[in-house]
Amino acid sequence: MTLAAASFRDPAGSCCQIGQRIIRTLHGTNAAAFEAFLRTPQCREFVARGQLVATRRLPDTELAQLAASFPDVSPICNSEAGAVFEHERIPFPSYPHEWSPEMLWQAGRLTLELARNALKAGYGLKDATPYNVLFRGPTPVFVDVPSFELRHPGDPVWRAYGQFVRTFLLPLLVNRCWGVRLADIFTTHREGLEPQEVYPWCGLLQRFRPPFLSLVSMPTWLRRKARADGERLYQPRTLSNPEKARFIVDSLLAQLERSLIRLKPSARRDSQWSSYMTTHSYTESAFAAKEAFVRQWLEEFRPARVLDVGANTGHFSALAARSEASVVAVDIDPACVGAIWQHAAEQQLDVLPLVMDLARPSPALGWDNRECPSFQDRARAGFECVLVLAAVHHLLVTERVPLEEILRFAAKLTTSTLVVEFVAPDDEMFRQLTRGREHLHTGLTEAVFAKTCAAHFDVVRSLPLPGTHRTLYGLKRRGGIP
Repeated sequence: MTLAAASFRDPAGSCCQIGQRIIRTLHGTNAAAFEAFLRTPQCREFVARGQLVATRRLPDTELAQLAASFPDVSPICNSEAGAVFEHERIPFPSYPHEWSPEMLWQAGRLTLELARNALKAGYGLKDATPYNVLFRGPTPVFVDVPSFELRHPGDPVWRAYGQFVRTFLLPLLVNRCWGVRLADIFTTHREGLEPQEVYPWCGLLQRFRPPFLSLVSMPTWLRRKARADGERLYQPRTLSNPEKARFIVDSLLAQLERSLIRLKPSARRDSQWSSYMTTHSYTESAFAAKEAFVRQWLEEFRPARVLDVGANTGHFSALAARSEASVVAVDIDPACVGAIWQHAAEQQLDVLPLVMDLARPSPALGWDNRECPSFQDRARAGFECVLVLAAVHHLLVTERVPLEEILRFAAKLTTSTLVVEFVAPDDEMFRQLTRGREHLHTGLTEAVFAKTCAAHFDVVRSLPLPGTHRTLYGLKRRGGIP
């Protein structure tokens, strides 16, 4: 049993993963309120649209079977613990520090849409954090169902307003204006950014322009007044006119929506690697041969789950998705990941793109390192095929990771096959990366590469790419997970 992200923070109950099942326990009256929301037309509509995870209450017979299969979790599988529910499981959980700006923006859009539509059923969204959203392929889905609570009809306040600004709008703002990566924000600021943290970054005139004025400057200037108001600021206030109260809340949400639209990432963002597919050193015949090799491999082995390492703009990720695989594509470049997400969303491809430096994969984060599991913990033995195309030489040269370690790491991720591209030291790109340190890699030959692969894999086939110093290898894993 492993705690799911942020499950222990909610006093209403807890959430955990048991085997491959996501189980939530709710205490006391919280269970009845939760079930009441599940029965609303809005909730059923959210689930039907794929915007909210499907949820059901577990009957006593299933609880008994669950407790018998997993004795360690029996304390939560009884009536004294509370009502027990099961959520739909999202295949590969991801977190804001791994998203591109486009993905954070889309998660914010979903959050506001759900909050506005929940008002129709008399419900409010008490939390507005990106940690309540996961991605099913390129599609965001809200997973913290207990965040929906019955609101007082006369309440004119959306208490998650500030949280939405801190965790969605301000990170998008500083990313857009100063290029600060989401990973640099969310790995150290779980609750996002405070306006007063962003204020010193703004120029004098900038502070008076939208959206800086409303999101950064005004909250910073009014901070002293908020301190003077003290507890009065947080005392509940209700209106006698429910329609007026709802109009105010809906207006606040509409205001946030306008701010979000203003911060929408541009459709095309250039970077060092975003044009690689048009500037790479392959000849037309070499790239066609590479594509045919990968396509044939996918057709032969039919992997259901594929990891594409160093995916660039996702050409081979899309190829795998079109072969009916569920794909996780990782790349170090946020612009490339944004392009993958955009294409996958438009073409409805089952591709989850993540910003990831494989030399420094996402660590475990949060309290006791249990709130956000590391990438390695989530990915270990999680894929039936791993593609490592034009990435090994970057790890070898730029990161100085030994070849043995690269292949051992790949063997941890795949349960079946690996397609890897060998790039010889004579390759033009390899020489550009070495920058005069060619002597460090003089011993790297195809024979050495194949011998190193043999520690964890059997070579099924290989293909020298015509006109290049590159060879593709199709490998089959053997032995246990290292």
